[in-house]
Amino acid sequence: MQLNWTPVRDELAKWRREDLTLPIWWRDDDAVKPTDQLERMIDLSEQFGVPVHLATIPREATRALANLVSEHETLIPVVHGWSHTNHQPAGERKCEFGDARSIELRREEAAEGLRRLRTLMGDRVATMFVPPWNRVPQEFLPELRALGYTSFSTCNPRKTAQPVEGLVQINTHIDPLYWRPSKNLAHPELIIERIADLLKRRRHGKADNAEPFGLLTHHLAHREHTWEFCRQFWEELLSGPTEIYRAR
Repeated sequence: MQLNWTPVRDELAKWRREDLTLPIWWRDDDAVKPTDQLERMIDLSEQFGVPVHLATIPREATRALANLVSEHETLIPVVHGWSHTNHQPAGERKCEFGDARSIELRREEAAEGLRRLRTLMGDRVATMFVPPWNRVPQEFLPELRALGYTSFSTCNPRKTAQPVEGLVQINTHIDPLYWRPSKNLAHPELIIERIADLLKRRRHGKADNAEPFGLLTHHLAHREHTWEFCRQFWEELLSGPTEIYRAR
């Protein structure tokens, strides 16, 4: 499967001519234990030298995963909620930290998520909060900052860099999966067009280019075509004027 990346290549050529640099990063969701799919992602990460911000479900995270993280510098564990459980009423969009529960209970779980991952993985854990389903209410953001988080990540271009002072928003922008009903690779030509359009908006100053441009993956759901898309994605993006972001 060799895709036509001409729209992205043409756009990156304009970035070079205008002496612009694109910050890039990689986030992968739902890690709990070592799997063949996770090993494959590590191989891809090490091949291209792009670290993976491994959004790990704290309640389910295993010692075996912690051992694997310790063996690979390209893995950066970040906090993926607490248990990846939807608590919203039927008919509402899924959210683990939504307003259906008290803020005290939500605060306790967000704190425990960071504590548990630090217990397992120490200072390898970056203080980034990744809410399941990419949703977290605005009123909960000050709680995250008070708990020691310095960044959070959802999806789509951010509207502001720091919705709360000291808490930076670093979103993802490209998810190659079409989730319903089959979790297959979405139409790749449309993804490529979206990448080119998002980069054009940044180049024209219509979107914040200080925000790292993020690929969102879900290693457990990937099939062969999705893996190949991700390989080509990094091959193409890294050929441009880019710099790699790594959370702390």
